[in-house]
This record gives sequence, C-alpha cells and structure tokens, in this order.
Amino acid sequence: MKDFKKYYLIPAAPEDIYIALTNPATIQLWSGSPAEMSTEPGSEFSLWEESIVGRNIAFEEGKKIQQEWYFGEQETPSIVTIKLHPHKQGCSAELVHTNIPDEVYDEMVQGWNENYFGLLEAFYS
Repeated sequence: MKDFKKYYLIPAAPEDIYIALTNPATIQLWSGSPAEMSTEPGSEFSLWEESIVGRNIAFEEGKKIQQEWYFGEQETPSIVTIKLHPHKQGCSAELVHTNIPDEVYDEMVQGWNENYFGLLEAFYS
C-alpha cells in the first residue's frame, strides 16, 4: 500500500472547485462523463462510468471532501481527502490519497494528474 500527496493550483475560487467536485452536473461538464455524487455522508458515488466508485465520508462546504475509494476486497480503506485553500491565483487543492494498492499506484497517480485535476485545471484555464 502506498500514499500519494500533491497540491494542485486551479484558477478558480475554492467554493467553485468544491461545487465542481461535488455537483454531478458540474462534474460531467469538466470530466465529460456522467457522475453519481451527493454531499450526504455515507452516500455512494461513481465517476468515469464506474472507473471510480466509493463512499462519501465527510464534507466541509467550500473547504474539504473526504471519501473512501473501493479497490475490490481491500481490508484497509483507501481514503481520499481533498482540502481547498484560497490562493492568490485561485485555489490550492491539497490531495492526500492513502492506502493505494501497489499494483494500481502508478495508474492512480497518472489519473489524478491527467484525468482528475488535469481536466479540472484545463476546464478553469
């Protein structure tokens, strides 16, 4: 199991990025794929045609999103925490993803950089 941490700079307000990460219609706008998402703790979510599935743990409006991402029958939960910080150029998104299975780590990092935050950065640029 590995952990991944990175900061992404996005030229939009933290409140806008929060909506972009939690509103299904907005997720579809920047990702190009339908999304199932709710800000209700305990609700299930699905992104990129079920390429990413999991459970929402906690939300702090405009500031924080915490989710459990499912990887098969993994015993230790894989937790994603995104904290949104104001930045002079928009928003600094702090990503911490813990307990990523070794066999999908490189693919997961590439996905974060290109398909998740990469698309989000391009959408707001």
